[in-house]
Amino acid sequence: MDASMSCHRGILISKQLLFLLLRMEQLQFKLLSSLKLVKKYEWLLDFYMLDFYIEDHWKKLPDVWQDHLQNLSLEELGEVVGNENECNSVKKIWPLEFLALRQLVKNLSINRRTVDRVFPQNNMSCPLLDHRKLKHIFRKCVKPKKYHEITRMAEVCAKSYQKMSVDFVVDFGAGVGHLARILGYGYGIQVCCLEMQDKLNQQAIAIDHKLETMANKFLEDTEIAHFKQPKHVTQCLTSRTTPTEFLQSLRQALNLNTDNFRFGIIGLHPCGDLGPTLMRMFLACKQAKFLNFVSCCYQKMTTKTLNSQTNLPGYPLSKFLHGQDDFQLSYEAREVSCHANEVYFDRLTTGQHEYLKIHSLRAAAERLILEEFPLLRHCALRNVKHQPGMTFDEYFRQAVKGTRFETLDQQIWTDKQKLQTQEDLKNWRRIVCLFTLRLLLAPLVESIILYDRVLFLMEHDCEVHIEAIFDPRLSPRNHITSAIKS
Repeated sequence: MDASMSCHRGILISKQLLFLLLRMEQLQFKLLSSLKLVKKYEWLLDFYMLDFYIEDHWKKLPDVWQDHLQNLSLEELGEVVGNENECNSVKKIWPLEFLALRQLVKNLSINRRTVDRVFPQNNMSCPLLDHRKLKHIFRKCVKPKKYHEITRMAEVCAKSYQKMSVDFVVDFGAGVGHLARILGYGYGIQVCCLEMQDKLNQQAIAIDHKLETMANKFLEDTEIAHFKQPKHVTQCLTSRTTPTEFLQSLRQALNLNTDNFRFGIIGLHPCGDLGPTLMRMFLACKQAKFLNFVSCCYQKMTTKTLNSQTNLPGYPLSKFLHGQDDFQLSYEAREVSCHANEVYFDRLTTGQHEYLKIHSLRAAAERLILEEFPLLRHCALRNVKHQPGMTFDEYFRQAVKGTRFETLDQQIWTDKQKLQTQEDLKNWRRIVCLFTLRLLLAPLVESIILYDRVLFLMEHDCEVHIEAIFDPRLSPRNHITSAIKS
């Protein structure tokens, strides 16, 4: 009987191992295919939109693309970044190369639409969020985008907490504790919040106290018995932070006397290298049992290059990709991968065209700046929110205010410069076309980064899943990477 059970268990393990190997091979194939496609079109991804007029980027597009794009309305241009369900008015015949590119991007990229299995009908509810007297505390100073993120993220993390039977969770980059507050008071989960800014931690503690005061006033003792006050720790976590230092911080914050504890690691939009840092910490700590995080700001990651001095880059992470000859993703490619395709699609297809002129205004400003300061290229200006009917002079005045270029606001431009600026701005639709083409490739670049992370975790014997959990129109970086140790 024992031999039979042992044999059956051996067969199950062999099947699981075979499935893991097949999945890794599929990911490796997708990753290499995606990199090959990005390499082919890196000339498009690596354009600086600021240089559109200076370097005449439009002329760098294939002639057949130029001819086709010039005859499209902006509504029809939306077909570039829309999906089949959203695009119902395709009447133009697109160039064959472009059609092939769009299909390949779709096949290779991770799906950005949320799926029902992530949030089924029998989801874990949190009644406190709807309490008549307390719900405003969870929503105060929280924008709809943020509230959407923290409520969905909290539900996913609560399920992981329940499934893995951990003692507490650690929230990397907790900010003022919006996510931790829902987990601690709504779901009764102990959370240790790590945040580098002490000012944010003090704000979080004040909000926690206010919530507890209100709860004691309006709830019965039985309704607050499950409350777990978040522990807020001021600490800066970097790739140089050791597991020993990290675990010591947890022990001090939670008054733990032994190493006999289990926890999960979570992170809502850890910026740049913080995502890879929490992955490495998850793998290095035996007490860490699950990992849930949603990334952002890929352009801020450190990357491995031929002359790189960094030992722990944010990209690539996997041994597989480290073993490849060509895995580079430029800053420009990683930056465009953080944009919101769905929002841009809406603006193209619903007549919100005035808002699309901002790139044209910035590119026209770059030409003028370089004429006066030839060595100061791609310098930061102030962000300007475009308003319908905004003139170039109005934009320029706001953009250079408080910068080294502020004196240019008083500049008396020559007739030649004025005519050149007017001519540039007439071609704003061309810059919209180019940016839309770059957005087509954006999901593919993000998928490469996420595939690399999945492989990295799988190479360390983790079971890994990636799902879209946020509405991409509200939260463009909407994929959660979830891992448990096998």
